[in-house]
Amino acid sequence: MTNEEAFTKLLKYCTYQERCHEEVRSKLISLKVYGNDLENVLSLLIEKDFLNEERYAKTYAGSKFRQMQWGKTKILHQLKFRKISDYCIREAMKEIDNDDYLKTLQQQLEKRKKQVSSDKNWVHKTAQYLIGKGYEPDLVWKELQKEK
Repeated sequence: MTNEEAFTKLLKYCTYQERCHEEVRSKLISLKVYGNDLENVLSLLIEKDFLNEERYAKTYAGSKFRQMQWGKTKILHQLKFRKISDYCIREAMKEIDNDDYLKTLQQQLEKRKKQVSSDKNWVHKTAQYLIGKGYEPDLVWKELQKEK
């Protein structure tokens, strides 16, 4: 596959949705594009602004919070897993408004409480659920103390 063919394929791939560098690198490897050719295609995608790690991180953090109601811890771990730079992660976390974050945590707590309220261990089950969704343990326990 020539660089031009690889660029065209990856252009469509990046246009469909935001991608991180690692996803594009993996896609190129699956297309059997390696070494300098791989780096050239990546560079061209970045230069033409079809690939932007900061934009990806902001979009990822904002959408996972708003659509999936994930906590900051889970979002942070997922961005690190995708090899996003620390700078981009810090910028992405700014997309999550603290007031909205607290409201979402409280909504998730109420929703879970209704689901497990008949259980005598509802506090621990709710805490486990919220911490699993990526909310910070100290914040979860603080909110649960208000519920008791």
